[in-house]
Amino acid sequence: MAPTPREPSTTPKIQEALDARDALAAALSRAGVQLPAMDIRRPWPDEREGEASYALVHLGVCSAPVAHALAEVILNGLTR
Repeated sequence: MAPTPREPSTTPKIQEALDARDALAAALSRAGVQLPAMDIRRPWPDEREGEASYALVHLGVCSAPVAHALAEVILNGLTR
């Protein structure tokens, strides 16, 4: 997955979340798992600083087969 280009209004924390989302999506894709609703969530701006001090990677929802595939990938990683 190609990195997300930085938008002019994107703060460093938002960009960090975008990069993390893209890295996770790429790793899951290599393992054969796709979470179709992955995105980032931007919290309300910090009133003192005028911008969000963090952003969250939202993994969204997935079907039961995708959840099982994700669990299998995680467990396989633990056995290494």
